[in-house]
Formats: sequence, C-alpha cells, structure tokens
Amino acid sequence: MKAITIIQPWATLIAIGEKRFETRSWPTKHRGEIAIHAGKKVNHDACRKPEINAALARHGFTAYNLPTGAVVATAQLVDCLKSVDTWTDGYELEGRRLIYSPEYEFGDFTPGRYAWEMADVQRLAEPIPAKGQQGLWNWIYAQ
Repeated sequence: MKAITIIQPWATLIAIGEKRFETRSWPTKHRGEIAIHAGKKVNHDACRKPEINAALARHGFTAYNLPTGAVVATAQLVDCLKSVDTWTDGYELEGRRLIYSPEYEFGDFTPGRYAWEMADVQRLAEPIPAKGQQGLWNWIYAQ
C-alpha cells in the first residue's frame, strides 16, 4: 500500500476526521488506498493555534500525546487538486472547489500548491510503528 509521511499534528487531524485535504507542493497521480504515517516531528507552534488545538482536544489529544513514527490511519486518496485562488473567506481549488474554515487552517492552500483529498479515513485502533520516508512510499504491514 502507498503511504505518505505527515508531520504531527496534521497526520492525527486526518486520522480523527477533522482534516480532509493534505496540502503539498507537488501533485500525485496516485488514487486509491493510502496509509497515513505520522512522522517523528511534532510542530508545537501549530498545536497552539486555536483551530488545531480545539480539533485535537475534541478527540483527547494534545501536542504531548500525539503518536509519532507510526501509521495512524488508512484512507482513500480520491483526488489531487491545484489551489488556484484565494479570497477573504478561503481558497479555491481547480474545478471551482471551495475551501473554508476550519479546513484552510489545517493546510497550506497557497495558490500553486496541491490539495490531496482524502475520503473513507479509517483510524487505526493502535498506531503501527513504521519508519517513514519522503514522497509516496510503499508500506508493507506484516502482522
């Protein structure tokens, strides 16, 4: 299964269903199942932002109990859309898809970047330790 390593708190925000789009500077043609891997870093400044802090707190998380170095969820990567414009209330993706708060606080939707749309997210009951990589990589889970 393809996997993507995401720094915390963003990996957990996807796993708990608060974040639908992972933003990247590069597009992907991959569609289908993808593992969400929480990298070893936690961005503590991001965790203090009100929208992120509130979303984590709703699910019992803080900056200090986020899983790291592990696969935390699986999802379906259903689309990859370029961010094309910004306005007072949010961002516009290609195809006239609009991104509003709080989603836009959970990513970098600067025009020219890409929004990877996740659906059918399944949070794992227990994170599975794994070594991440840059880019898309193959995760092989052996029970």
